[in-house]
Amino acid sequence: MRRAADRSLPAPGGFRVYNDRMERRTTRILRAGRAALAAAFLLLPPAAPAAAGPAWPAATGATGPAAGRVTIARLKYGGGGDWYSDPSSLPNLLGEFERRTEIRTTRDEAIVEAEAVDLAAYPFLYVTGHGTVRLSPEGIEAVRGHLLRGGFLWADDNYGMDASFRALVAELFPARPLVDVPLDHPIYHCFYDLDGPPKIHEHDGKPPRGLGVFDGTRLVLFYTYESDVGDGLEDADVHGDPAEKREAAMKMAVNILYYALTR
Repeated sequence: MRRAADRSLPAPGGFRVYNDRMERRTTRILRAGRAALAAAFLLLPPAAPAAAGPAWPAATGATGPAAGRVTIARLKYGGGGDWYSDPSSLPNLLGEFERRTEIRTTRDEAIVEAEAVDLAAYPFLYVTGHGTVRLSPEGIEAVRGHLLRGGFLWADDNYGMDASFRALVAELFPARPLVDVPLDHPIYHCFYDLDGPPKIHEHDGKPPRGLGVFDGTRLVLFYTYESDVGDGLEDADVHGDPAEKREAAMKMAVNILYYALTR
């Protein structure tokens, strides 16, 4: 008796065509899933003004065409450090994040102070600079509460802020030490599969490290040290970094934002 042909497998010699079709199908499924994920977050209601934590990304502080898009808020701090450094880095990240993940973002970053009444409208905070990072007692209280209610802070050492930033972390979380984030943590594997923070610039010649503060099992603060991801995100002509370093920086930054968004 002749057996019926198995139509679930390709004909002999057709595996290349079959594989190409399966790859295209898998890509379509992944893209649809990411789009659905973004849509789900976009339908979240805005956070309540006082007790509730930040919501991704319905309450981004944006109005008009930018409303409902993911954004990054650069934290304006005191102490004399250049909180505004690497001006092209965050717009470049936001643009690439949208292109690579298909999750909509604003074109530009926001700027917020720790004591701002709308701090909760910005779930993702960013800190960088070369000098002293300092917050007022009220700002420390506000940022601590913001992070414990669901916010996330990424700090990137642009060389020169390490000592003051570590002191700030001790003020923010005196009972939660800054520790090395394990290399198997999802922040290194949630979108791209990475071995850890990249080494973009030399600084003191030490290996790059990803340090963090955890609230239970939740990573609330991530600090890229001896890495300088922000410089790698800048326009190509700013620092003259080779393409592979700029790509490594972008992959790390995309992972950080994606982790904060989807955790």
